[in-house]
Amino acid sequence: MIAVLVPAHNEVRRIGACLRAIAAAAADPAVRDTVEVFVALDRCTDGTAAVVAQMGAHAVLPAGSGVGAARAAAAEAALARGATWLAHTDADSRVPRHWLAAQLACRADVFCGPVRVARWRDYCDATRRAFEHWERIEDGHPHVHGANLGCSAAAYLAVGGMGAQMTGEDVDFVRRATEHGLCIARRGDPCVQTSARRNARAPAGFSHFLAALEASVSPAGTPAGPG
Repeated sequence: MIAVLVPAHNEVRRIGACLRAIAAAAADPAVRDTVEVFVALDRCTDGTAAVVAQMGAHAVLPAGSGVGAARAAAAEAALARGATWLAHTDADSRVPRHWLAAQLACRADVFCGPVRVARWRDYCDATRRAFEHWERIEDGHPHVHGANLGCSAAAYLAVGGMGAQMTGEDVDFVRRATEHGLCIARRGDPCVQTSARRNARAPAGFSHFLAALEASVSPAGTPAGPG
């Protein structure tokens, strides 16, 4: 079984689109296994849980708080149901139809993919250009995004699973996988669309990176990214 893991904190406005995109990826004929979706409800006080139930995904209640604990709880639930591959994305993101098939086709222990911003909202063009310069959408890129990450169950267990950090849990996981000598596929395709919202869910996460990029764009260059 292939598991898709989604941490969600008050995502009632976005989780539906996220789950519909995952369902389309699961229906790709190249995916020759069952797919189950596990949404970790991280301190949700809105209608996220109702949408998750309506769309047939598994709802997981993490013992801790924050995105790291949420990803870990979703992974634990998936492994208990026999998952052999763990595909990670975010509730404000939309995966392409070939997302799961492409991750599996890499035949690697860990998959790292890039992201595109779906809509730049009120960010200036200079911020958009700086991000597009930084986010190398090509094979061999250096990025790690929880919105576009995957790993085998064996790899996940070998490195001790996902850490419970409030942010940076994805980067930490890939760092440990690298230290273990696991095979990591850094591919430019598939690319996941994510949001440029300003109301951040994780401290020092993607929203904060975009805000810092906006504040520091200059002819001298662009700042370092979150992963």
